[in-house]
Amino acid sequence: MMPERRYDIDWLRVIAIGLLLIYHIAIVFQPWAMFIGFVKSDELMPDLWTPMTMLNVWRIPLLFFVSGMGVYFATRKRNWRALLLERAKRILVPFLFGMVAISPLHIFLFQRYYHMPLQYMAHPSHLWFLGNIFVYVLLLSPLFFYLKKEAGGRFMKSLSAVLGNPFGPLLITVFFVLEALLLKPAIFEMYVQTWHGFFLGLLAFFFGFLFVYSGKPFWQTVLKWRWLYLALAVSLYAIRFLVLNLNAPGYLMAVESNCWILAVFGFGYKHLNKPGAALSYLSQAAYPVYIIHMFVLYAGATLILPLELPVVLKFVTIVAFTAAGCYLLYEFVIRRVSFLGPLFGLKWTYKKKAKAKVAAEDMVLKSLCDDSQKGGLNSAGMHP
Repeated sequence: MMPERRYDIDWLRVIAIGLLLIYHIAIVFQPWAMFIGFVKSDELMPDLWTPMTMLNVWRIPLLFFVSGMGVYFATRKRNWRALLLERAKRILVPFLFGMVAISPLHIFLFQRYYHMPLQYMAHPSHLWFLGNIFVYVLLLSPLFFYLKKEAGGRFMKSLSAVLGNPFGPLLITVFFVLEALLLKPAIFEMYVQTWHGFFLGLLAFFFGFLFVYSGKPFWQTVLKWRWLYLALAVSLYAIRFLVLNLNAPGYLMAVESNCWILAVFGFGYKHLNKPGAALSYLSQAAYPVYIIHMFVLYAGATLILPLELPVVLKFVTIVAFTAAGCYLLYEFVIRRVSFLGPLFGLKWTYKKKAKAKVAAEDMVLKSLCDDSQKGGLNSAGMHP
């Protein structure tokens, strides 16, 4: 079992949320945006679709893997009752609150922008991910705590031996291939509220737990063979893009997806497994930003799209608006109003503790600003 804190996993969660924001903004400039409930620009940026198709097959599965890893660390210091209570507070409460109070805001902006009748609509929207995660915790907790009880036993030793082989981590792809063959998703990347998305997420969540549970052999393998996994991923994407015209069968996309993810874990373990002031701040902000970003994005899009600006500048401006808006709402509202924090996924704290935490994070933020003014790197080796 792995006792140490894994900063690379925290960084990957932060980076995945950042990619999600940019991806959602890019959708605004695609011809099909309105069909999936996004505000659409009259001027399109079809060239964005190339990197989007590369990200699409692994960005959401990566979050499911990382979430499973997070549950492993949570089980180390909790029994099953404490875990379910903690996950209900941290996942179920923000999911329900977001569904009735946050998602309706961007739906309202969508209706207003297209001159539709304005009506309240409680909807999971982008928060579907949280609902899935909570169900996975309920389904898999008995198995996870059984594995915790049997740590160091025959299964764990066998798992470590398999994952210590360069092709061991790739063996899990068999399960994802079977899922794609059995469910036959019309669009592999359609994870939202589909059985394909549910079972793919369940597999990723489960194997994310097992990867960390198995100990260091898995991480040493992905570290050593990260370039192999990256080469496989790039090759499969090239085939999908150049030969198959982005119409690859689901089983092939499942293989590509896992190759990307294993490469990401390897490079993350190599370069990101370090603490730092930036990580301390961003890891706390990522969850609330994920919850509010669609409202801020839609607000920015409805304000900026009608302006007479070059389309590239519109894209950049919406990115800046979304980043700034999310920062301001998190920094000056969510984390400073004590009763709001838990509704946006922050830990439940007493008022005095909450104030002390805000003061400590203010010091972190000040150190980031000081570092950026000096033009240096923070202790995580990242630019502030």
